[in-house]
Amino acid sequence: MTNTEVDQTLAVDPTVSPEFSLDDLPNIDIDNLQPIDIDSLVAPNDSRHPPKILVLYGSVRARSFSRLAAEESSRLLRWYGCEVKMFDPSGLPLPDDVDSDHPKVQELRELAQWSEGMLWVSPERHGSITSIMKAQIDWIPLSLGGVRPTQGKTLALMQVSGGSQSFNTVNQMRILGRWMRMITIPNQSSIPKAFLEFNDDNRMDMSPLYLRLVDVCEELVKFTWLTRGRSDYLTDRYSERVESAEEVSSRVNQKSI
Repeated sequence: MTNTEVDQTLAVDPTVSPEFSLDDLPNIDIDNLQPIDIDSLVAPNDSRHPPKILVLYGSVRARSFSRLAAEESSRLLRWYGCEVKMFDPSGLPLPDDVDSDHPKVQELRELAQWSEGMLWVSPERHGSITSIMKAQIDWIPLSLGGVRPTQGKTLALMQVSGGSQSFNTVNQMRILGRWMRMITIPNQSSIPKAFLEFNDDNRMDMSPLYLRLVDVCEELVKFTWLTRGRSDYLTDRYSERVESAEEVSSRVNQKSI
């Protein structure tokens, strides 16, 4: 496919972001990068607005490989037609160290409520997620004013490592995603020796690891289209229909059983 043919495809395909430029994705084989087939995923009367994706990353280093992976993913998500916002964790205080009206906390919580899906990218540190990644998750409450900011929303997971390939971090984030009542997609990405995968222009080089990153972004968008209009029904639970929030609070906070 020539660049002219690509431009014509972008001009008529509503699933592809109008901000997309082929120069944004130098490693992509455009013949095999397929736009999302929305009609295969949603009902005729479902909303067709762009999926809203929040991207979180777990490092504030000047050259943060989790941020670079998050930025690489954001470009792809925008190509797939998503509205993407990325939260900068720099300046976010420790959980419970300040009141929740802190500007960075409010920014994060507003983005969590705005989103319909999330992508979490964390470095592996001491075999786990970083404290910066965990702090962001901990500041997002399970319930906020009767609204659950994460329940029923989609989640994709990635990790970067300084050493050999590991899945410790994505596995731990998968547990957290389940705890946050999110629909965590099956695919995931782990980038070992990340310092070798990003070039001097801070772009990820072409490799099987890059292909997996594309897979994760594509799958996140598909699952978001598939589930977002049905999240209320999917998360409607019998126990919550028979016992109010006040009754649950009274029961779990009593001093003795």
